[in-house]
Amino acid sequence: MKVMSKYRILAILVSAIFIYGACTKETANVKLTPALSSTQTQNVKSDAATVTGFVVAEGDGFTEKGVVYSTTPAPTVSNSKVAYTGTATTAAYNVTLTGLAYATKYYARAYATSASGTIYGDELNFTTLPVVPVLTTAAITVITGNSATGGGNVTVGGGADVTARGIVFGLNHNPTTADTKTSDLKGTGAFVSLLTGLKGNKTYYVRSYAINSAGTAYGPEVSFTTLVDMPVVTTTDVSVVTKASAISGGAVTYDGGGIVSARGLAWGTAANPTTAGSKIDGGTGLGAFVSNLTGLQKFTTYHVRAYATNSVGTAYGTDITFTTLADIQTWNIPGDYVGASYPGSSLADWSPDKSPQVISTITASNLLEGYVYMANASNNWKFASQPNWNGPNYGDDNKSGKLDPNAANNIASAKGYYKLNVNTTTMTYTAVATAWGVIGDASPQGWNDETALTYSPTQRVWQGAMHLTAATIKFRANHDWNYNYGSDKTDGTLGAGAANIPVSLESDYTITLDLSHPNAYTYSANRWGVIGDATPGGWNTDTNMTWDAVKGVLKVTLNLTAGSIKFRANDDWAINLGGANLNALTQGGDNIAVAAAGNYTLTLDVLKAVPSCTITKN
Repeated sequence: MKVMSKYRILAILVSAIFIYGACTKETANVKLTPALSSTQTQNVKSDAATVTGFVVAEGDGFTEKGVVYSTTPAPTVSNSKVAYTGTATTAAYNVTLTGLAYATKYYARAYATSASGTIYGDELNFTTLPVVPVLTTAAITVITGNSATGGGNVTVGGGADVTARGIVFGLNHNPTTADTKTSDLKGTGAFVSLLTGLKGNKTYYVRSYAINSAGTAYGPEVSFTTLVDMPVVTTTDVSVVTKASAISGGAVTYDGGGIVSARGLAWGTAANPTTAGSKIDGGTGLGAFVSNLTGLQKFTTYHVRAYATNSVGTAYGTDITFTTLADIQTWNIPGDYVGASYPGSSLADWSPDKSPQVISTITASNLLEGYVYMANASNNWKFASQPNWNGPNYGDDNKSGKLDPNAANNIASAKGYYKLNVNTTTMTYTAVATAWGVIGDASPQGWNDETALTYSPTQRVWQGAMHLTAATIKFRANHDWNYNYGSDKTDGTLGAGAANIPVSLESDYTITLDLSHPNAYTYSANRWGVIGDATPGGWNTDTNMTWDAVKGVLKVTLNLTAGSIKFRANDDWAINLGGANLNALTQGGDNIAVAAAGNYTLTLDVLKAVPSCTITKN
């Protein structure tokens, strides 16, 4: 056996790689003796690592010790190495590896050299951390008053995926991702960014950015100045509209970075008016302005837009439309009949401003019309052309149908529901007492005569109930076709002499005729039913009710289960009645509870001011 040196060393070098962070240092042991255990704690930096060697036994001593490393396995002293140069006070020694490549896997072993040769510890490996990307910022092009085009190029990814990139920009130097930024895909390579929402005539600073797991990197800063932009102006809502005038205006909220040399209101009868047409000057600069439109035509639709002009051009606000008032006349009908004829209202005797009215139409401003109820056996009244006694006020001293200004005598009329008409051109009037009903091939008397309705002073409507077939109806008064209303649109509105009103289904109907609003007359014709989970049809199908002419209510007898019900009209939820108080049902009210199953008779009174019902178990 070969004789060993007197300084023969029986030693085992245990090594571990420890990568130091910025503030905290940890180590991993690299062992020279496989029989000993080792721990590995790696906290990798991008360009350095610290390795600790541990000498178990030294014998005659080493001439050199340290760490060898390489990007390939099993490094030796012929690869890169760092020798320990310090003074060892313990068996452990630290060696720092520097100048490492980022995001690179390295293999390292502790080594120790003596006269007998070099021995190595177990091999460990680690991967250095990535670094932030490297990128450039593109020059800014396609500059306008509110946008521009930029971009950048991520030339180095830094050893990790580039998860976000784009440009950051703002009015101050060195903008960051905390400022306004774009997001332009991922990865390395060139990209283009669109900058929007810019202000006119402003200098912006721009940097490209790229983000990977190591952090955020920025390219060099570039700057550019936007052009002057178009101004921004809003249009004020139109107010104080009369037959010939109105008030509008606008507000210049942004000058585009230039000088607003003109502002105002453009108007006309066509949509989107411009300054090439009619306009009203509103001054210069930022801020609000008011424009008075005068010389307008009555009952005409106009368009208005605020405008603002700077060196770039003219900008406009929203197009707003309005219609001037029609030449409509309203006269009041004061008298001693008002209080008795309109119970529960705010109307009062001999008060022009608290009296019924007659009103002209848009197409015939000289023809006034309205219906007035006079409840007294004898009623005295006049026409007042204003809602006061300032006049002129009209009576008929000669009872000739000719209006006399400031007549000494009132007009006298017997009890009745009067249709009043006035012609201000001829200064004549008529007052005809009317009684209204329903006529037509769907009505009980066909086209021979109307079936009468009853006037309700408290509700100011004519109402009733009758059986109608699937045909047509109209409303007529006094058995005379000179007084009839139909509906061209069949939408609940009425017109004198208009088309017959279709009735789609045969049933019992409650009918209301409202002539209390001059020249805006309406009607309703409703068939009623009961619906709910307590009824045979559930919530899907109504059980129809029939009219009880003796008691003046709708009625139905049916079997109900425990549950709830409601009343509704025309198999539709547009009109439905419910509520906990059966003596005061409300539109859209709560479901009505049915406590126990049984045979019930239900009645519904919808012709009075407050609808009510009864639910009686048989």
